[in-house]
Amino acid sequence: MRQIDISQVAKLPTKYGTFNIQAFKEGAKEHLAIFTDDLSDNPIVRVHSECLTGDALGSKKCDCGEQLAFSQQLIAQEGGMIIYHRQEGRNIGLLGKVNAYALQDKGFDTVEANHQLGFKADERTYEIVETILEHFNIKKIQLLTNNPSKIESLKNIEITKRIPILIQSNPYNEEYLQVKKDQMGHLL
Repeated sequence: MRQIDISQVAKLPTKYGTFNIQAFKEGAKEHLAIFTDDLSDNPIVRVHSECLTGDALGSKKCDCGEQLAFSQQLIAQEGGMIIYHRQEGRNIGLLGKVNAYALQDKGFDTVEANHQLGFKADERTYEIVETILEHFNIKKIQLLTNNPSKIESLKNIEITKRIPILIQSNPYNEEYLQVKKDQMGHLL
């Protein structure tokens, strides 16, 4: 069994509303649970994979920042939790992601770029997600996702409903979103 260090709970006021936050340290990675006071026994949950370029820098090459904002708005209104999953670039890290971006600039799609760098299309794992949900004694959720891998990965959690996140594409991410749909099975 791996060692998980868990922080205290703190308040996080945001432009969407006030949330609670709690950090979960797994080795070198520190994941974050962002949640409302009113967690039901079947909350809306977004497992959001870290994307520095989209979440913090406003990149238009992906839809990550918009998905995070949509999730924060919905969960602030309806109640629930965002698990900020620290696996940058589908878990190839920031260096790998920037190198993949450079290959995409040369015409490779997102999957081809990862393969050129020696990675699978998606290197993420989701064990920590179940650990975090177990910490909160959450056994069933309404999962806010377009990614079937996230649905399949949560074996010990009952998913009562999948809530899609529909984000408008832009000229910079149209091909990226099409590849996610066609090659990775995303439900877009």
